[in-house]
Amino acid sequence: MSDFSAINVFYCMFTRKIGIDLGTANTIVFVEGKGFVINEPTIVALSVPDNTVLAVGREAKEMVGRTPSDIVAYQPLREGVIADYYITKAMLKYFITKAVGSFNVFQTERRAVVNAAKEAGAREAYIVREPMLAALGAGIPINSHSGNMIVNIGGGTTETAVVSLGGIVSWASLRVAGNKFDGAIMDYIKKKYSLSVGHQTAEAIKIQIGSALPTKDKRTMEVRGRDLITGLPKDIVVTSNEVAEAIHPYLLDIASEVQNVFNETPPELVADVMEKGLIISGGGAQIPHLADFLKRMLGVNAYVAEEPLFCVAKGAGLILTHLDVYKRTLLNKR
Repeated sequence: MSDFSAINVFYCMFTRKIGIDLGTANTIVFVEGKGFVINEPTIVALSVPDNTVLAVGREAKEMVGRTPSDIVAYQPLREGVIADYYITKAMLKYFITKAVGSFNVFQTERRAVVNAAKEAGAREAYIVREPMLAALGAGIPINSHSGNMIVNIGGGTTETAVVSLGGIVSWASLRVAGNKFDGAIMDYIKKKYSLSVGHQTAEAIKIQIGSALPTKDKRTMEVRGRDLITGLPKDIVVTSNEVAEAIHPYLLDIASEVQNVFNETPPELVADVMEKGLIISGGGAQIPHLADFLKRMLGVNAYVAEEPLFCVAKGAGLILTHLDVYKRTLLNKR
């Protein structure tokens, strides 16, 4: 397997330039001149045992929990790591074809992520660390001499970085993010209500009534699952405060990771972050009251970026159009 947590995003250059945010949970594609053209789940539906790709993205996700035994819905990236290279390549080819049309596929001999991009049709592929793209997409001036902190909470990993002068000064990656939140919600409901719910139900709960902190005006959602005692369908009502309780241990892990990055950052840059606050991006940033939670735990102001889910893809788009300006961010620059 190829470690993808530090380089979760890359962009490819065709006759038309495109940027790809290849995340554990979602893949977002940016096309120069068009903007965001794809935002679909990073899921592939396979037939077994021959591993033929049947569906990709949104269509594949709709099969989760509803497929016969000879069809498997598969996530080729797990916790920010490529779990299956060939399925990832097939998925990339699908998304790129959907974004820019058909093209010829050819072989190359570079690292796994560049291989996947080039074999999917790219003439050139460049790797950029995810926190750099997230910072760019969040509007952070990464080439400034001042220090800025970005906390990008994706589906498989949370990456925290302090950036300055076009580079990453201190950085940490934690395999705790949106998917862990979903699992925590499932476990909480199972333990408290003896009710089994699926991943999609847990994700819907997180999206609709998720909260990082308990509140007086709690929100509620009716949830249907399988009673573990009787084996029959059963309805319960879950509150936003219960979701906050369920995901609290993982939020503490994220706060601890941010603290560790502070501990490894030069004092001058820490002072910059203390003055300006930290920025939260990624799909996980959309959980209500998350900024308040981090401020309470760290004593630093925290702000959610505008359109946090699209920050990484926005950053890829900026680099595509200003390659010379941001050339220091490329990991495989020539």
